[in-house]
Amino acid sequence: MKKTYPIEVDCANCAAKMEDAAKKTPGVQDCVVNFMTLKMTVTFEEGKKPADVMPLVLERCKAVEDDCEIHF
Repeated sequence: MKKTYPIEVDCANCAAKMEDAAKKTPGVQDCVVNFMTLKMTVTFEEGKKPADVMPLVLERCKAVEDDCEIHF
């Protein structure tokens, strides 16, 4: 399953950090962050529920960029 979420991030470098952090989150198969559109597209592993995985993604993203936001 693939879902796209609006994000808030200050710079392209921070967006890249968010993408790397999200990719390392259990339950995430792949993630692409587009700084220009301020969107994060997450591909979830088979059988994983976005509602269960996205709080972990946000937690990991905030660990590398504390003022970022993901609206899910």
